[in-house]
Amino acid sequence: MKPPVVTCPTCGAAVNWTPENHWKPFCSERCKLIDLGHWATEKYRVPAESTPDENETPGEPERPQ
Repeated sequence: MKPPVVTCPTCGAAVNWTPENHWKPFCSERCKLIDLGHWATEKYRVPAESTPDENETPGEPERPQ
């Protein structure tokens, strides 16, 4: 059986999805570190909804303290 092939998210190279490939889904340590650097510099972000403050009542404007 032929192992599945995925595309490296950083450079687009074909990557065999096997236990021997320590960097999957990346093709190399270099591509993995480039991707990590994008997360560290906030080039990539996960969208999130802001939650109301615990002391704030919904629909009521925030009071200065």
